[in-house]
Amino acid sequence: MKMTQEKVPLSRREARRQDRREAIIDVAMRFFLEHGYAAASMSAIAAEIGGSKATLWSYFPSKEELFEAVLEKKTSEFRQKLLLLLDPCGDAEQSLRNFCQRFIERVTAPDAIALHRLIMAECGRFPEIGRIFYERAPKATERVLADFMRSMMDRGRLRSDDAESAAHLIVMLNMAGCHQQLMLGLMEEASPEMVAADADRTMATFMRLYGVTRSGDGGGFSR
Repeated sequence: MKMTQEKVPLSRREARRQDRREAIIDVAMRFFLEHGYAAASMSAIAAEIGGSKATLWSYFPSKEELFEAVLEKKTSEFRQKLLLLLDPCGDAEQSLRNFCQRFIERVTAPDAIALHRLIMAECGRFPEIGRIFYERAPKATERVLADFMRSMMDRGRLRSDDAESAAHLIVMLNMAGCHQQLMLGLMEEASPEMVAADADRTMATFMRLYGVTRSGDGGGFSR
């Protein structure tokens, strides 16, 4: 009983600290998108938050770490949803089709396009933000996909090959349609029909390369 009582104040302090951390990340996210990485000094972000620079530094010792926390928040929820979309016991093609649909919806959302443009505009001067973005977004997504594809290849549901290469391919195919046009300012938004068409094209190409067909004599698979 004594141990439980001693833990309660600590838990509350940690909860308050976590709430404060999340509030800082939310403000920093808006600030980065509105002003860019270069203009987003820690002093300016602290002023936007309404606290002292010392307080901000106590949570994030550098702008790079703060930006990394912003990207982690933007991408972690999607990675968790991926685990639900990619059912290792289900149908490989349907699971991947669901992934493509959701992935394209996410990367063509206005906030995602704004963030990607920020990265592309400033990674030449600040290579660290390109590295952070790559690690937290494309690479992390491809890692989850590769694990799923490897399990499908092991079960004979996809053609055996390098799972990492297959994951990279499907991500790149998903970004070759509406996403590319939005990045270049050739269109203002992607309609649900456009997203679905992009997902269909991705899956048609991907399954021609990695799909397997059932043999007619025993219900097995030919690769």
